Amino acid sequence: MDAPALDIHPLAPYGWDAAWAEVFAPHAAAGAEPARVVVELRRHYYAVVTAAGELLAECTGKFHHEARRDPNLYPAVGDWVAVLPSPGAEGRAQLHALLPRRSRFSRQSAGGEQSQQIIAANIDIVFLVSGLDRNYNPKRIQRFLVAARDSGAQPVIVLNKADLHPDPEAVRTEIERLVPGVPVVITSSHTRRGLKLLGGHATPGRTLAFVGSSGVGKSSLINRLARDAELPTAEVREKDAKGRHTTTRRELVLAPSGALIIDTPGMRELQLWDADEALEEAYADIGEIALRCRFTSCLHEDEPGCAVRIALAGGTLPPERLASYRKLKAEQAAKAPGLRKPSAVAGKPSWKKKAEERVAKPFRHQHHRED
Repeated sequence: MDAPALDIHPLAPYGWDAAWAEVFAPHAAAGAEPARVVVELRRHYYAVVTAAGELLAECTGKFHHEARRDPNLYPAVGDWVAVLPSPGAEGRAQLHALLPRRSRFSRQSAGGEQSQQIIAANIDIVFLVSGLDRNYNPKRIQRFLVAARDSGAQPVIVLNKADLHPDPEAVRTEIERLVPGVPVVITSSHTRRGLKLLGGHATPGRTLAFVGSSGVGKSSLINRLARDAELPTAEVREKDAKGRHTTTRRELVLAPSGALIIDTPGMRELQLWDADEALEEAYADIGEIALRCRFTSCLHEDEPGCAVRIALAGGTLPPERLASYRKLKAEQAAKAPGLRKPSAVAGKPSWKKKAEERVAKPFRHQHHRED
């Protein structure tokens, strides 16, 4: 006798599961239906996919009222929401609620505004794409990695345009030294190198996000993985290898493999948003080394018994990695100085103070070392 067929939810291909159904239960009791945001449009309009198909959703007045207190409550691509069909308007829906996010890739809003911008939500893997042309920048890769750690998704570094570099393996070795423990994949959408490795992550129901600066080839890679996506692409500028923001909006597509892929516009800047814990996680090796310093307030400059300087001298800690850590740490500390407690490392180490007390010295301005 054949086993009974299991009821599969129409939104299962878009990542719907029992855990989402449990969270959604109160909204279902109120008559709403679940939907996933696939395109983020202007003025808080969204293309959402429901069990019945794709609809154009608009936030209700009540939703706007609550979200104005916290802009992060507005949906982003990848979010799950509760909607109701708009009366008398075919193909339209009203967006009533946002389900709690499992993960989100975010940054500080561009410009001087101190607010968080959600780039993509409920992602499982975030591909940090960098071009192996003049776009290549190891410091930028390390910055994107911290944001990926903060997102809650698994980061994978993608070195694209391998056909434009004479020795891609040397670059891989450099990146693996700067960001140990993070998978690094070399790809080329032109020669199809590495696409099989990327495709190995594209399993049914898994959500993948591609992020990076303009012109690194995110859309071209996605078009290779999702052959029917037909996302627009364009050549980069010859003089500086910068892209022209071919992707102008965030969009989620369903690939033939069953994976869900999010394309994002290129980012000219990525300012981290409240990523203290993620920063320490991304640079955990430096924290572990610092535990062996003689002084707990060690600045890793000229103190005796500094384990970090010993690691630098021995070649086990790349100086570029420490410089990147210091720079990102300083940025985080400068974001909200009034909210941060004074740190012991901000003052002069006690061993140096005692030495100066024994030998009188004329007044000298103490210069702040810029990292």
